[in-house]
This record gives sequence, structure tokens and C-alpha cells, in this order.
Amino acid sequence: MTTHTPVDLSHIQPREKAEILAQALPYIRKYHGKTMVIKYGGNAMTDPALQQDFAEDVVLLKLVGINPVVVHGGGPQIETLLQRLGKKGQFIQGMRVTDAETMEVVEWVLGGEVQQDIVGLINAAGGKAVGLTGRDGAMIRAQKLRLSDQKDPKVEHDVGQVGDIVSVDPSVVKALQDDAFIPVVSPIGFGENNESYNINADVVAAKLATVLQAEKLLMLTNIPGVLDKEGQLFTELTPRRIDELVEDGTISGGMIPKIAGALDAAKSGVNAVHIIDGRVPHALLLEVLGNQPFGTMIRSH
Repeated sequence: MTTHTPVDLSHIQPREKAEILAQALPYIRKYHGKTMVIKYGGNAMTDPALQQDFAEDVVLLKLVGINPVVVHGGGPQIETLLQRLGKKGQFIQGMRVTDAETMEVVEWVLGGEVQQDIVGLINAAGGKAVGLTGRDGAMIRAQKLRLSDQKDPKVEHDVGQVGDIVSVDPSVVKALQDDAFIPVVSPIGFGENNESYNINADVVAAKLATVLQAEKLLMLTNIPGVLDKEGQLFTELTPRRIDELVEDGTISGGMIPKIAGALDAAKSGVNAVHIIDGRVPHALLLEVLGNQPFGTMIRSH
């Protein structure tokens, strides 16, 4: 499912194509002028055909009057470079342990290679993307994350230069949006002594969606959404159900910060939070401009 062949649409008649576009009109009208924050990660970032689909989707959303803001991860790319340097990545409760050397790699990969690849893809698809880190416009102020053990809150794990967001100033993002640009944000923050912090991209996306008062937060993953232990999809989740699923281990590892960020955004006024399958071609358009349930929706209550 990680690759796909372009769909042949030559058999679809012009009238049918017009009907398909007309069915998208209510959603275009509903979301016109609204902001959507998109967490971009997983296979959608590494499969060339899905990269192309993603870039086209983002540009189309912008052209119909919706304001997409992309926040990207880059875990596999960071891991690849660390291995080339002979360094093994370590994770605690879904968080990458980030010592000073690893932080240099994180900044180079996220703020350089990955970010510029995404910017290039969007520009090639006809958009005008601009890459940012949390340093640009003093956007993301952070402090060292104090990570308590899930089973024993008295125990605290040292995860190095992993950041906890202190504040987000979205001024630079808003200025770019107003000037027809598409912001592409790398999840790197800075501290009071100008030190860099590696911040979970899901957390950054959720916080940015909150401060921008986004209409939607869309999180692309490598699975259809949140699954139960039998592999069945939860189409929606409430805070109480999420607590139960964390407690019994159904939600674990890297899914924990993703769900926590999504729930925080939902409780803070983001109208819709969806975890969707980034392996599906044109996943963004299916969610935004379609009328079928897609992925898992996180509810605030």
C-alpha cells in the first residue's frame, strides 16, 4: 500500500467530472478563508507518488481559498543519518532522546533537508511554500521537557534537548498566509539561553492549530487511524475512551503524544481533529472535500 499507480481517469466523461467538482462546492464554501493545520509524516513523506499527491492537495486547498499550514516530522530521515554516523536512536515513551550531537542532526535534517524537500514539492506543484523553524519570527519558545514515567509519576526521564512548548507566536505564519504563501514548519524550538529543542511534531501541530484557531487539524499517519486490539478502526474517540485505551495499552508508544496533542487541540477550540491514513492517495482531499467518514475523529467531550 506504500506505492500506487496513477489512476487513469480518461474514461470519465466531462459531465461526470463536472458533477464531482460540484459535489465539492459545499465543502469549499464551508472552509473558504479558514485555516487547516496538517501534520505531514510517515509514508506520505517517503513514497514519491504520495509526496506528489500531498503537494497537489495542499496547493489545491490554497487555490480554493483554504489556508493550509504544514507541520512536518522526519523521524525516519533522522534515524537514517544517525545510523550513518554510527549512532543508535533511543526512545522513551515515544519521545526521541536528544543529546547535543543528536540535536545537531535533528536541526540539519528537519530544518534543512526534509523541510526544503517539502517546500520544493509544493512549489513544483504550483504553490508558493516558505520553510520555517520555531526560531523564525520567535515563533516557538520552549523549555526542557520533564517527562514523568507513565507507571510511576515520581520517576522522571531525562530525554536531553527535547522541548516542551512555552509559547507560540503565530505572527510570521499569519503574515505568510495573508501574502498567499504556504508555511512549512519544522518542529524546532528555542530556549531562553538560545539553545535548540527538538519538539514532537504532533505536539507542535496541535499547539499551532490552537493558537491559529484552525478549523481543522489533520494528522497523517501510517495506519487508517486509531485501531483497537483487533485492528478495527475507531471512527471517533472521546477523552474518557482515550484514557481507557492508554490504560490497557491499546494506545502506546508514538501514538501517545499524537493523541494527547489532538485531544488538547480539540479541547482548546479546534473544530475538528482527524487522524487519517497518509498512505491513501490524495488523503487530504478525501477528508476535506468528501462526505464519507475518514480516519479517526478526536472529540473534546
